[in-house]
Amino acid sequence: MKRCFLFPGQGAQYPGMARDLWESSPRVKEMFQSASDALRMDMKKLLFDSTEEDLKATDKTQVAMTLASLCSSAVLRERGITPDACAGFSLGEYAALCESGVLKFEDVFPIVRIRGELMEKAARGLDSKDGAPGMAAVLGLPAEKTLSTVGGLSSLGVYPSNHNSPVQVVVSGTARGLARAETELKAAGAKRLVRLQVSGPFHSPLMAEARSAFDAALASFAFADPAVDVYSNVTGRKIGSGEEARELCGKQLVSMVRWVDVQEALLADGSDRFFEAGPGTVLTGLLRALRPEARCFPAGTLVSISKALEEKA
Repeated sequence: MKRCFLFPGQGAQYPGMARDLWESSPRVKEMFQSASDALRMDMKKLLFDSTEEDLKATDKTQVAMTLASLCSSAVLRERGITPDACAGFSLGEYAALCESGVLKFEDVFPIVRIRGELMEKAARGLDSKDGAPGMAAVLGLPAEKTLSTVGGLSSLGVYPSNHNSPVQVVVSGTARGLARAETELKAAGAKRLVRLQVSGPFHSPLMAEARSAFDAALASFAFADPAVDVYSNVTGRKIGSGEEARELCGKQLVSMVRWVDVQEALLADGSDRFFEAGPGTVLTGLLRALRPEARCFPAGTLVSISKALEEKA
């Protein structure tokens, strides 16, 4: 049996996430305090008292989601479930890097805050009279058809940003570009485009400004070699060293998330029990879409963790 922790990305957040974990675990309370100290902000207030609109802001979402996800993995460990491998979707990759020993707990929060601030700044620089840039899931069109269609729209500021499943791709773009992409993709057979609850065109070349500043910021943090196997969104493969992880963190801002490749690599390397350590069930659904028989357990709440234990995960 080989267990893998999967960490969700931005968009899965909700007000009050991790409250039940905080109420039940002294270790989680310590983690909230450590994160608050590292960021010099009240993380309990951010996670428990913010509105849904507050949590949509990238600079707030990223630190909140990272803490909620790492608290989930801590409670899994308290219940005797430890990972043999880790992977995270987009932002979730930072929780995976922390869980695998690449990043220190006290460093991961300043890093994701810097990341969030730079991404938000770059996104706001792309606001226009047409509206804000963003991301949209393409529904009803095979992934390969979406990728080929969007591949011809880069001059309009539209790029493929997440390859989520064989039947789902997410695109990033400016407001004008996304409107044009919707027309082109519907003509190609897509049923519709659904805008995601994010504030920018992430994982695309539109984030180049954020990437250069982020690379410079990462130079002041230590990246250790992985103690637990951890997989990259950029390559879809296992990360070999701390220095490779550092380089990939910058590339991830401007590169498509190859989640299908990550899942296939995990399965090929023997992972056969998956735990979605963090808010939501998106990654559970994506894995089951790829491999219906896969054993994947939501694990972002006490109830879901207890259910996973009952099912002899």
